[in-house]
Formats: sequence, C-alpha cells, structure tokens
Amino acid sequence: MLPIKIINRSPFELPQYATPLSAGIDLRANIAEPLTLAPLQRTLAPTGLFIELPAGYEAQIRPRSGLAARHGISIVNSPGTIDADYRGEIKIILVNLSDAPFVLQPGERIAQMVVARHERIVWDPVAELSDSARGAGGFGSTGLA
Repeated sequence: MLPIKIINRSPFELPQYATPLSAGIDLRANIAEPLTLAPLQRTLAPTGLFIELPAGYEAQIRPRSGLAARHGISIVNSPGTIDADYRGEIKIILVNLSDAPFVLQPGERIAQMVVARHERIVWDPVAELSDSARGAGGFGSTGLA
C-alpha cells in the first residue's frame, strides 16, 4: 500500500475502492445542489479533495463506466493527469455526450482515480530506429477483430 496525503474539504467520506481488486478509487461531486448538464455541455465539477503524491507518481482521472454507458457522461481530457507537484483541488471536466439532459447529484460518484508510477525520459536523438514486426503500421493495421 502506498500512503497518500489527502485533505478532504467535502462533506463526504474519503474516496474508497468499490471492490478489493479495484484499480480506481471513486471520486464524488462536491456540489451543494443538483446540477443539470445539457447535451454536449461541459462542467468543471469540484471534489473537495487535495492530495500530495510522492515523486515518480501521477494520479490518472478516468470516466466511470456506468455513467458513460447509461448516461453518456464522460471526461473531456480522459485520462486527466494530476502531477506530483500539484496541490490544488481535484476537479473533473465532465461532459454530457448523450442527447438528453443529465442531473448530477451532490455526492454522486463522477470519476475514478488511479495512482500510477511513471518514468521520466531523456531524448536520445538518432538517425533511424530499429525494425519491428509492426513497423510503421497504425490505426487499424493489425486488423478489425
């Protein structure tokens, strides 16, 4: 387990994993009253959460599959990235991709957060790259099924 410092300025409990093997922690909307999202409308939903990640880690913000499948609610910059040096409130850029209004409720689970280790790189400029079986094939080059 990786300890992460957190400040919770919402009236809701700390984010939790839904199941013992869940990779993502559910984040809730810290809003005082219901908020209606019209079709194709975006909103910046606050969570009331502030975290301090250790160096070498990021938090990825991802859509919740149930909201996406049932209501067309997604995240515009998916996955969003929270860097280890960010100390502001976690906010989620939600979008309604359906053709019907969606009412966001206070405390509703709106996104999931996955904390992941990452590496920093240094560029190694070269004249050419090594061959691979795939080569330059992309965007469907490995087939449809």
